[in-house]
Amino acid sequence: MDTSDTMIKFDARGVCDHCRTFYGKTLPRWQADLASNKLEEMVIELRRAGRGRDFDCMLGVSGGIDSSYLTYLAKEQLGLRPLVFHVDAGWNSQEAVNNIEKLVDGLNLDLYTEVIDWEEMRDLQLAYLKAGVPQIDAPQDFAFFGTMYRFADKYKVKYILTGANLSTECIRNPVEWSYYGDTVQFHAIHSKFGTRPLVSFPVTHHILWHKVYLPHIKGIRALRPLNYMPYVKAEAMQLLEKKLGWQKYPQKHFESRYTRFVEGYWWPLKFGYDTRRVQYSSLIVTNQMTREEALKKLQRPAFDEETIARDIEYVAAKLRISVDELLGYFNAPNKSHRDYKNQELLFSLGATIMKSMGLEIGGKR
Repeated sequence: MDTSDTMIKFDARGVCDHCRTFYGKTLPRWQADLASNKLEEMVIELRRAGRGRDFDCMLGVSGGIDSSYLTYLAKEQLGLRPLVFHVDAGWNSQEAVNNIEKLVDGLNLDLYTEVIDWEEMRDLQLAYLKAGVPQIDAPQDFAFFGTMYRFADKYKVKYILTGANLSTECIRNPVEWSYYGDTVQFHAIHSKFGTRPLVSFPVTHHILWHKVYLPHIKGIRALRPLNYMPYVKAEAMQLLEKKLGWQKYPQKHFESRYTRFVEGYWWPLKFGYDTRRVQYSSLIVTNQMTREEALKKLQRPAFDEETIARDIEYVAAKLRISVDELLGYFNAPNKSHRDYKNQELLFSLGATIMKSMGLEIGGKR
């Protein structure tokens, strides 16, 4: 990590607060969880909840390594019957489509796919581009999580398994990079820059609906099983390649063509954010990569110019705008999420409370 995280703090030895938080707070708690029997207790509860039903839980899958590996473990090692749930927001790479198909067919699982209305998604993504904020990928995040929670609420599913984990995500993106999840800001940006009403798009609720009402009133909980078992990314990819013919991606999150465009081109060149710094930092502190290896990889851009040119043309065509219009948004003045109505104070307070209560670990704030 470097000062592209403008809030980073280094001590006298040059150690940053990301690392100090990991070694001082995250790692001890994580090691305690790995040594506990929480995974066994979780599996027992999931099987109990699934009695008399066709499945024990929902498992959100994108085709990426984390959710794919969790799907394999849930079926083959934990003996669960997950309903594989996928949200198609219009940007799946062919590799992601193939990987999901191989998972479902190879493990003999049921797949439910929810397709987001493309005209509404397109309008939202154009609105975020016009807003000039870094978080132009926020509409996809809203679509994924909003759709899963709506489905769980409608069909009384109590447990959602996610591939979120500390092994590859213990160092998190700085808030200024990926300020997602703020529905107040979502509606503010859409109201100012959008051109059509959102009829079916799955974002209507306040953060308290997700953080308080669903888990504590309705009893719908998102679980992270990978935090309770050893998880080495390279070994997981090798296993999936061998067992299922799964195909790896050049970089984390590149199963979405739009996310690939954002994190491989838009963020590094427009804002100076290279998300590989975060991803490699997580692998370094969890002993899956050396710092020297990471620095060597960072000397090369995430994408070559030919690939970037193709992606710019693809994104522009998909959004039905010209390349010149897309590049016009790229060259426009950079904005921050703080330039629009937001709930950052509420988010910060909630995160502090959850960490103090032991409900959340990871990250430095």
